[in-house]
Amino acid sequence: MPQNHAGDRLAPLDALFLYIEKKEMPLHIGAVFVFDGHLAVDDLKSLIEAKLPLIPRYRQRLIFPPFNLGYPTWEFDPEFNLDRHIRHARIRPGTQAALENLAGEIFSEIMDRNRPLWDITVVDGLRGGRTALIARVHHCLADGIAGVSLMNLIFDQSREPAPLPRKRPLHAPPPPEPGANLLDAMLDTYSHAVNRLFSLQSAALGVSQELVGELVQGSLGRPVEAVTELGQPMQDFPFKAPSLGPRKVCWAELPMDEIDAVRHVYGAKVNDVCMAMLASAIGRYAHAHRLSVKNRVLRLMVPVNLRDPVQSQGLGNRISLVPVNIPLDISDPEELLRTVHRRMEALKHAHAADLVVLGGSLLAMLPVPVQAQLTGLLSNVVPVLPFDMVCTNVPGPTAPLYLLGRKMLTYYGYVPIGDFMGVNCAMASYNGSMYFGLTGDRACAPDLDRLRDFLNDAFAQLKASAGIEAPRRPRRKRPPVHAGTVSGAPAELATAK
Repeated sequence: MPQNHAGDRLAPLDALFLYIEKKEMPLHIGAVFVFDGHLAVDDLKSLIEAKLPLIPRYRQRLIFPPFNLGYPTWEFDPEFNLDRHIRHARIRPGTQAALENLAGEIFSEIMDRNRPLWDITVVDGLRGGRTALIARVHHCLADGIAGVSLMNLIFDQSREPAPLPRKRPLHAPPPPEPGANLLDAMLDTYSHAVNRLFSLQSAALGVSQELVGELVQGSLGRPVEAVTELGQPMQDFPFKAPSLGPRKVCWAELPMDEIDAVRHVYGAKVNDVCMAMLASAIGRYAHAHRLSVKNRVLRLMVPVNLRDPVQSQGLGNRISLVPVNIPLDISDPEELLRTVHRRMEALKHAHAADLVVLGGSLLAMLPVPVQAQLTGLLSNVVPVLPFDMVCTNVPGPTAPLYLLGRKMLTYYGYVPIGDFMGVNCAMASYNGSMYFGLTGDRACAPDLDRLRDFLNDAFAQLKASAGIEAPRRPRRKRPPVHAGTVSGAPAELATAK
């Protein structure tokens, strides 16, 4: 994990998540983890406190320069208090539905920019004596890949906890004077503009060389249908509406061995199978709302990791965005999966991610104050992105992880939603399962759990088409609800003391 020094400035993409955020559209990412026993809050605080020197960014807050003359900088919070970042809650009854409700409430809250932009809620009261952690990190601080890197840093790979690092006092430097910060921001803006000019030239040259190569080979025309669909009726889904704020989440878990079996039958990839399931589920959801899917596509925005695999994962955002259009009027599951696979392969040759990087470089050429005002204005007055939903797939650990001796059982990811994109999907693999985290706006997608049911139905149909029978697994006995729980009682949320 690289060192994060005070005074580091946000990159343009990181800052973008701050400029477009508003109360109705919190832009943090997160996850919900469930463990196989009790986790003491004080023990977790001791662990996090010991690990914080390895991730100093988590003790830093954002400082905005006057008039937005430069990108915000990270400075150590002189009033940092771990109690503000590790909270405690109890749910009754201890069901998954109750945990989903609590997670939706927490993910609906916007984060305090005067503090380091992360928090963890320890949740007790789950059936079987289990414990959940609801973790949030602002998107300006990390993307999904960086979040997995942090998991590997904090969690253990065996039930026996690793020895904690020796506690070291932090000698945080004093915050810079406002005048010095303003001068530094002005110099940084000039340096940034020069660097961006060279980056833009390099990006444009790289994209043009690749596109010329595709033209010579005669293959450029193949993926065009994967990026744009002409003449399609714009019949909006119910969730294509302004988001009002409160979030709803629901989750699904599917076995990776069955997903692998399907992909091997059809020569596809795991991501192809998951996106085909999602498209089929959205088609069923549209039918349930009496919407026609004839000649209609699902317009997905798929984040793509741009990190070099041999380099450190690091914090921040190192992603591009690829548009993927999937027809919704293909009822045959095999044909749908083959269509998704063909289009995903075509997009690799279309250099769509490179074109998005080029577009981002053009935006970053604007003066920083103009970027801040323009992106904030656009996010308030128009639905800027021509997509129906975001679908992200983060590969997680393939072996079980442990925290304070407790095994991590589930890993449900969270991806934020925004105006006119009232449903999004986060997929994450972990220890032999693929976890789907669906996020919806409570106003325009109140029946999000139906979409989860349709997702399970779509996978069952895909397995049947591939001739795959689910392996028999021992049925787990449901532990009884704890005595004293009251159905429908609100969760008790409090800051850990």
